[in-house]
Amino acid sequence: MVKIIKLIFSIFLCQLVGLIGSVFTTPAISSWYAYLNKPSFSPPNWLFGPVWLSLYTLMGMSFYLVWQKKNNQVAIKVFLAQLVLNSLWSIIFFGLRQPFWALVEIIFLWFLILLTILKFKKISRLASLLLIPYLLWVSFASLLNFYIFKLN
Repeated sequence: MVKIIKLIFSIFLCQLVGLIGSVFTTPAISSWYAYLNKPSFSPPNWLFGPVWLSLYTLMGMSFYLVWQKKNNQVAIKVFLAQLVLNSLWSIIFFGLRQPFWALVEIIFLWFLILLTILKFKKISRLASLLLIPYLLWVSFASLLNFYIFKLN
């Protein structure tokens, strides 16, 4: 029973980060973001929700796998730090409407995700693999962020 509760909490924690980000993102989508110049490879707005929902679920599962193991304190701290940066990006980009500073921030986020993967790999290979789609999506988001900054 304790394992199920930990799994649910792990996924809930990551989804909560997404919910916090959406508080800043959702109002800006149909207003400020709609009027920005975007690159041709910019995905449709409807795609972001399902992608992030899936990624936060994978992140929660990954976190759970590491939380179950011993000698996980450093890995957990790095994971939590990247979660904070994840949420902060939405605040900077959508809430403050600052694509340049969001670009600076997402670079730090990318490196923390990579560091999380490396720390998790020492504890659970599966946990690290579950974060690969997240790193790939943030790589794409970084490129998109760069072009939005450049075009506006």
